[in-house]
Formats: sequence, structure tokens, C-alpha cells
Amino acid sequence: MSDISARTLDSAAAASGGGSLEDYIALLKPRVMYLAVLTALAGLLAAPGGIHPWLGFMAIFAISIGAGACGALNMWYDADIDGVMKRTSKRPVPNGAIAPGEALGFGIVLAGASVVMLGLFVNWAAAGLLAFTIFFYAVIYTMWLKRWTAQNIVIGGAAGAVPPMIGWAAVTGGVDLGSIVLFLIIFMWTPPHFWALALFRREDYADARVPMLPVVAGTDETRRQIWLYSLLLAPLALAPSLIGLTGLMYASVAAIMGLEFLRAAWRVYTIREGEAADRACKKLFGFSIVYLFALFGVVIVEKALGYPSLPSVLG
Repeated sequence: MSDISARTLDSAAAASGGGSLEDYIALLKPRVMYLAVLTALAGLLAAPGGIHPWLGFMAIFAISIGAGACGALNMWYDADIDGVMKRTSKRPVPNGAIAPGEALGFGIVLAGASVVMLGLFVNWAAAGLLAFTIFFYAVIYTMWLKRWTAQNIVIGGAAGAVPPMIGWAAVTGGVDLGSIVLFLIIFMWTPPHFWALALFRREDYADARVPMLPVVAGTDETRRQIWLYSLLLAPLALAPSLIGLTGLMYASVAAIMGLEFLRAAWRVYTIREGEAADRACKKLFGFSIVYLFALFGVVIVEKALGYPSLPSVLG
């Protein structure tokens, strides 16, 4: 462990429960929570059949708590590297606002509560998926993949892609093609999204000795991989309409946003030097967030308004 990392942990260990409400909210990684809630809600509304609004609310609430548990456990374990990286150095554990043990306990309590709540109020199939997601993110990704392989984001992205399947299972008690397609969209979106960030934060990851693809394989290979994943993602995003899960509104948004995603990814692939290259990466990173929110937001709107599926419209 580096001297910087050791000092970070020593500082954090000195904290004695003085964290504010804002610190504990930050520990949950709210932006990640929002994405988990949005995609889980899309899965819940898109699933065949129906669910009582109260049970639906409890399902989404439990999923949001589970997502927060993932954030807390991640920040507990990653306090050493978070303290080294400029982007994460002000997080509540490395800056000493919350002690590592407090973050760990907080995460464990939230994880257990979320799984039990989902199982008791909704069903144990959905609860099992949530438990798997928390374990995969906190243990497989955070404790192993992130520090040992450049494919950390590819494999670890599975954890972030499960929420729509959990929402789906809350209604149906299982998973099928529709929920798998929603999972695959997020799974394929994750590498270009995070590698775009890693390109303009490459020095941060190198300093923290995190084997992100730009650090291990170089920036040119990372740009190539971003382009390849984007080529797969754009048509895959149309699949929900093609299988009858969504309607014309979704298909239109997915097509337009997919073309813009490809344009942004192409700029990352072709602009390789100077400030323009960083701007291209930042633009793709920012747009990728808007892209995913737009796709799953439209799913929610269509289902809430009762729009017909695309095959029904064309048939």
C-alpha cells in the first residue's frame, strides 16, 4: 500500500462517528442509486401482468436500499485507492468524515434489510437476485475484479445490469427474454461509458494502480473497444421494440439516440491527441448517462401511459 493510501486510512480510522447526514447520503452513491431505481422501475412496469402499487413501491424501495448498500460497501473497501484518486479523494471514508468500520456496518445493515424486505413484502425470487447483485458488486467486482483485471468493468458491469431483472421478477417471480434484453442493454452500455471516463482520468487510475483498460492496454486499444461495444449497443437497444416489449416511441428514441451515441464514440475513436481528445471522451461519458436514462425513461412513460407495442402498431 502506498504512503498516501496509508495516510488516507489512518485519517479515516480516526473518525469517530462525526459524519453528517450529507456524508451518509454520499456513502450511498446517490447517482448510482438513481440509475438502479430507474432501470428497476422500467423492468417492473414492462413485466407482463401487474403488481399492487404498494408492493411495487416496496420493491423499488428495497432495490434502492440495496443499491445504496453496494455504494457503502464499495467505499469501505476502496478507501485506499479513493484517497489517491483526485476524482474520489473527497468521499466520506478517505476524507475521514466516516470511519471505515462505520461504512462497513452501514452497508451490511442496508444489504440485509433490503433483501429481507424484498423477500417478505414481494417475493424471494426478486430478493435472491438482489442478494446476488449486492454480493457480486461488493465482493466479486470491488474486492477482486477491479484490482486484478482490465476486464473489471466488462464482467463487473453485470451487477449494474441486474436491477431491471429484479423489477421484472418482483412482478412475475422469475426472468424471461424481456428482462434479459433489458439486462443486456445495460451490460453492453457499461464498458464504453466507463472507459470514456477512464481515458480522461487515466493518470488517476494509474496512480491508484487500478488496472483499467487504458492503463493496461493503452489508449488506442481502449478507443477501439469503445467503438466496438458502441456498434453492438446501438442495434441491441432496438431489441425491446422488436420483441414486442416496447412501442414506437421507444423505437424512435433508441434509433435517434443510438446514432448520436455512435457519433460520439466515433469521435473518441478518431480524435486521439490533445484537449480535443479529452473533450470527446468527456462528451461521450456525459451523453452515455443521458442515453441510458432516456431509454429506460421512455420504457416507463410508455408503460405508464399504456402505449401499444411496436408489433401491435405495425400489425
